Amino acid sequence: MAATAANSGWLRGRVKSVPSGDCLVIMGSTKADVIPPEKTITLSSVIAPRLARRGGIDEPFAWDSREFLRKLCIGKEVTFRVDYTVSSIGREFGSVFLEDKNVALLVVSEGWAKVRDQGQQKGEASPFLGELLRLEEIAKQQGVGRWSKAPGASEASIRKLPPSAVGDPSNLDAMGLLASKKGKPMQGIVEQVRDGSTIRVYLLPEFQFVQVFVAGVQAPSMGRRGATDTVIETEISNDESNGDTTAESHTPLTSAQRLVASTASVPEVAPEPFGREAKHFTETRLLNREVVRIVLEGVDKFSNLIGSVYYPDGDSAKDLALDLVDNGLAKFVEWSANMMEEDAKRRLKSAELQAKKDRLRLWTNYVPPATNSKAIHDQNFTGKVVEVVSGDCVIVADDAAPYGSPAAERRVNLSSIRCPRMGNPRRDEKPAPYAREAKEFLRSRLIGRQVNVSMEYSRNVSMADGPVSAADSRVMDFGSVFLLSPSKAEGDDAPAAPATTTASSQPGGANVAELVIARGFGTVVRHRDFEERSNYYDNLLAAEARAISGKKGIHSAKDPPVMHVTNLVTASAKKAKDFLPFLQRSRRLPAVVDYVLSGHRFKLLIPKETCSIAFSFSGVRCPGRDEPYSDEAIALMRRKMLQRDVEIEVETVDRTGTFLGSLWESRTNMAVVLLEAGLAKLQTSFGADRIPDFHLLAKAEQSARQQKLKIWENYVEGQEAPNGSATESKKEVFKAVVTEVLGGGKFYVQTLGDQRVTSIQQQLSSLNLQEAPIIGAFNPKKGDIVLAQFSADNSWNRAMIVNTPRGAVASPTDEFEVFYIDYGNQEVVPYSWLRNIDPSLSSAPGLALLCSLAYIKVPSLDEDFGQEAAEYLSEHSLNSSTEFKVMIEDKDTSGGKVKGQGTGTILYVTLVAVNDVTSINAHMLEEGLARLERRKRWDSRERQAALDNLEKFQEEAKTKRKNIWQYGDVQSDDDEPALPVKKAGGKR
Repeated sequence: MAATAANSGWLRGRVKSVPSGDCLVIMGSTKADVIPPEKTITLSSVIAPRLARRGGIDEPFAWDSREFLRKLCIGKEVTFRVDYTVSSIGREFGSVFLEDKNVALLVVSEGWAKVRDQGQQKGEASPFLGELLRLEEIAKQQGVGRWSKAPGASEASIRKLPPSAVGDPSNLDAMGLLASKKGKPMQGIVEQVRDGSTIRVYLLPEFQFVQVFVAGVQAPSMGRRGATDTVIETEISNDESNGDTTAESHTPLTSAQRLVASTASVPEVAPEPFGREAKHFTETRLLNREVVRIVLEGVDKFSNLIGSVYYPDGDSAKDLALDLVDNGLAKFVEWSANMMEEDAKRRLKSAELQAKKDRLRLWTNYVPPATNSKAIHDQNFTGKVVEVVSGDCVIVADDAAPYGSPAAERRVNLSSIRCPRMGNPRRDEKPAPYAREAKEFLRSRLIGRQVNVSMEYSRNVSMADGPVSAADSRVMDFGSVFLLSPSKAEGDDAPAAPATTTASSQPGGANVAELVIARGFGTVVRHRDFEERSNYYDNLLAAEARAISGKKGIHSAKDPPVMHVTNLVTASAKKAKDFLPFLQRSRRLPAVVDYVLSGHRFKLLIPKETCSIAFSFSGVRCPGRDEPYSDEAIALMRRKMLQRDVEIEVETVDRTGTFLGSLWESRTNMAVVLLEAGLAKLQTSFGADRIPDFHLLAKAEQSARQQKLKIWENYVEGQEAPNGSATESKKEVFKAVVTEVLGGGKFYVQTLGDQRVTSIQQQLSSLNLQEAPIIGAFNPKKGDIVLAQFSADNSWNRAMIVNTPRGAVASPTDEFEVFYIDYGNQEVVPYSWLRNIDPSLSSAPGLALLCSLAYIKVPSLDEDFGQEAAEYLSEHSLNSSTEFKVMIEDKDTSGGKVKGQGTGTILYVTLVAVNDVTSINAHMLEEGLARLERRKRWDSRERQAALDNLEKFQEEAKTKRKNIWQYGDVQSDDDEPALPVKKAGGKR
């Protein structure tokens, strides 16, 4: 029997679902993250036609009745009151008002429900029963709704339901449906939400009832209810009442009883954390809502439908999967996401990452994995691109730093992209396919251009295999670079950003990384969760997808372009001399400045001749390395001309293989820029008549001198004549002993009377070096200064590691090539002959000075009489008791730092034994083991006098036909060939 409702007050709520034409599920209103209470209210005193249960059919007008009430109330605020309850069926009946309209009256007036016959249940009626009866009569008279008098209306209102595919996949051709509907939106009405990411829906208009798993995500499970055990309990009670009854005498169970029995032992499984919240989230957006769109993505091996689900939200549609992940109520699932388009998959992955960072719901206790990247905040700057290191790395000069300062240059690695490696010529590593093209793509667009830089993160990158440690790693800074007002070039199909910057947009200009990826010159890095990445990562992935579909660059099936460049920088001087005519065919030759070696010396790429050359300004010299203003000269040239397109005019090649000439960038002679800045001097010994724009160079130097800029800061008027024709300065002379002889007239000397020599020798003699090094604890690398035991006398000396064995040291007999920096010897020694060295000893510069006999050309070891020349020089110089006066005639600092025997700065000297009046230079000429250098029109008076003095010794050798002159005059037009680094036997 019914009992009067205990709570007679009016309540407010929102309609969550409409199960039938006379029933509503109403949920209360609570604060966020709390599942509100619900009530299922059946409209008092009315009965709507019943919808079909599984396998059944609808009553006439049942679907139309339900649809009227659903469209009227779903998702709307209502006021309701429970009028009475029927405890026998556990249902509550009540009155529901939508604003000021009684919902039951609306349903009855439209003819979609009839008024219940009260019979003897007088207390179980709606307070509005009289009005309901009146409206029912009007509806019957008008023939509306279920009271329609139209022929066949009743039969036409019954849905023709196909067999349900829920629970029995054989009722649906899933693959056929996918083939016909894949990617096309299908309309449906969600009838049940199994969990946050699984829905059961009627596909319209066929009313096929299917279960759809939301693609790309998985919400927490709702668990399992405990199975009822009514049947089994009945059977047990029968067994107990009939203790001796056998099992065979039992009545056979029906199919339904077997199904219940099979699940009876399954225990109840509680919902997973946030399972109820995820289900409620989906229900409040999809359940019985106005037509939901479903886009099928795929079918799994169990014929389950996998699809993307979109629900209406105002005038737009929202993605259920994305909303679930955004709110931390579902996890990204790779296997089903792979069925989706890349953009949708990427959005889900990014949303999950953000939810993890915010620790939303499912991710409340999430502990991010360890990462070697760290975010960089508020480090944005504007500057000009100075150098393109590779397709994914540039160097930008910060506008906020002083112009020309080396500290202004900041290396920026482009965030989240990776381009082919440029290789390392020192290790004989060639550029990877498309590496040159990627670098050239950036060079032609960025060099000298203004950019905005947004630094984003830094990473510790290991310099060797294995885990990252502070000792063997370096920090790389990554950021996004935006090219201001880019010029539209062929293939630049990445969209430019708006000119203005907002909180949600990127800085003005084109994202350089996006340009590179769109041209197919790189790939996007697939970061792990919680690894820092570009703020524009989605744009990069979209650009990569376009490049892949367009088969551009590295994604092309074509063979990569091949470019063979002849490297004349490391080639012999003779080869450079042979190449000179090719560079002089055109008066001016286009080139690209590849590297700034010093203020006046550069590495150039000549595209027309496909070669790289060392190039130096004619008659212009900057301070050498470690001299004042050397770094400023290099910085200025980097800012002005590094990687720029230039024009050169080659005049000659010097003895080291460096080409001499003039260079213009945008029609500006760059030597003039150096001289105007006071960072170089003009040397007229080259010959003023051979230097183009010489008057401009002289004028620029005169201007810097008058303003006392940089190197002229201590200049006194009259101290140096105009155009650099100063009186010859006094030459540097010192006493020394020869410690090692090489080929081609090269040798090493050690200064006598130098206190450093005595100090270093005393420190070495005091060391106890008996214990052999421990393998693994002492790992010398190329370029390190160590102690090595010299094989000739077993003495310990300072040495530089020139070459190491491949891989880590495995045995005491592993061989290392070492260069003794105080004597000039070079040899191979085992690992056991090496020791670590105290920093106080290793920091002092090497005492051995590399020299070459001035004014003469000595055959190299692989030329005729080269071996005899080296032996003669050794016999007359390698004697510890012989002292020499060394007079420096010239100095060549282009060799850079010492890297082994025969490298570094070369002193061109006149070598005279203290007990002799004739120089070794003259003796070599006299013996026919050398010849004079060729005279040049621009030779200084001092050089001409020196050549005149030596010429008589050469004439004597010619007359007597000694050695190289035995077949007469063999003078060659060739300049001095390269000097080899081979060594002859020597002693100390």
